[in-house]
Amino acid sequence: MAEIDTNQSGDTRRDFLKKSTLITALSLTPLTVLKAADNKVDEQFAELFEKIPLNLKVNNKPFSLKVEPRVTLLDLLREQLRLTGTKKGCDHGQCGACTVHVDGVRVNSCLSLAVMNEGKSITTIEGLANGDVLHPMQAAFIKHDGFQCGYCTPGQIMSAVACIREGHANSKEEIREYMSGNICRCGAYPNIIDAIQEVKEKGAAI
Repeated sequence: MAEIDTNQSGDTRRDFLKKSTLITALSLTPLTVLKAADNKVDEQFAELFEKIPLNLKVNNKPFSLKVEPRVTLLDLLREQLRLTGTKKGCDHGQCGACTVHVDGVRVNSCLSLAVMNEGKSITTIEGLANGDVLHPMQAAFIKHDGFQCGYCTPGQIMSAVACIREGHANSKEEIREYMSGNICRCGAYPNIIDAIQEVKEKGAAI
């Protein structure tokens, strides 16, 4: 007498039940719902209702935008406004590569939701220079080789400018402390400190 493979028999029954359930569900689904899904109407409605208006200035230029509440300031700058000088490093507020100024205060843009910046003025690395004339901090970083790979440099420069404005550049030790939120994996810290000290000592308008 032939043996029956009970495992194979069970799998066949389960497959049949799954397929028959799916067919039944589709047959009971209204045609309008199926057409809406095919035309991605649900996604269009979601986009319509989920995006909210946002008005802000970026590098002294006003913008009126529509953004999803979940979008970070970093992603808004990079993906929507194409200002890619602000870098995405850790995306957890731990490396400082995404540092920008919000109403003159340095902020990790990966930790700030775009909608929280309604009516505020944002300055990115692209907004520091005056046309073709470099900002004093940018020039000092070049002079002192304050970078190697350059990935962290925009965030380093934005924090360096804020460090002086905040009055925290009175010694190498103080600079190290108040620049500690900006990581340079290439280890250019001594040159970065030299650049900051030079700008501070010159009293350049920043």
